[in-house]
Amino acid sequence: MRRFEDATVVVSGAARGIGEGIAVRFAQEGANVVITDLLDEVENTAKRIADEYKVKTKAVKLDVTDEEQVVAFYKQVEQDFKHLDVSVQNAGIITIEHLEKMSLKDFNKVVQVDAVAEWLCCREAARIMVKQDKGRLINSSSGQGRKGFIYTPHYACAKMGVIGITQSLAIELAPHHITVNAFCPGIIVTEMWEYNDRVWGQMLSTDKKQYKKGELMQEWVDAIPLRYAGKPSDIAGVIAFLASDDAAYITGQTINIDGGMFMN
Repeated sequence: MRRFEDATVVVSGAARGIGEGIAVRFAQEGANVVITDLLDEVENTAKRIADEYKVKTKAVKLDVTDEEQVVAFYKQVEQDFKHLDVSVQNAGIITIEHLEKMSLKDFNKVVQVDAVAEWLCCREAARIMVKQDKGRLINSSSGQGRKGFIYTPHYACAKMGVIGITQSLAIELAPHHITVNAFCPGIIVTEMWEYNDRVWGQMLSTDKKQYKKGELMQEWVDAIPLRYAGKPSDIAGVIAFLASDDAAYITGQTINIDGGMFMN
């Protein structure tokens, strides 16, 4: 089924992990995919998708916190493809640190990448979509958009903020037939979760319990009602639904994709 034949889709943070999974899903369904990242491997990811799914792809190294770069990027997308159907704001970072050791610079950096940059990309994508009188904006939040966790107040701040941004833009852009939704991944097997397992494991270790590689992740997975960690493809399927005509009457919503970790 190729629901997105000749559609133009932008996915940020798509060199690997969840973003790559989302880009692959849209390519499987016929979309032309523009992927961005700061990682060099974004070029190889785009080439692999183009070769396998026979769609147009473009890779762009983009700092989503740089307003000049973001403005120029979306102008180039419009020039190259003439329309923009879906923009998925997926780029994100996390750091894990004790409160007394966390600097304001580090706090601001996470908020800038994980919330402010999503708003900035939405703004520029919406400039194109308003002229078309249609479009889909899909933002990445997190389980921490629902409930904060230890050692990551900056990440929780950003991801809760994404939900507010999503709701606000959904109201403003509704007259232009643009829907704005967000998603909250739970434990998804990616490089980021390998980092989380290692660093949180070190910080949560005590004299009574020393977490070895994979043990903290497994402990958390065991507490999930479905009792397994998700894959990028689990996220991608929901994103494709939100971008489809089947979701035309859904806007301002945040969907948990977490095996039942959070039920609100």
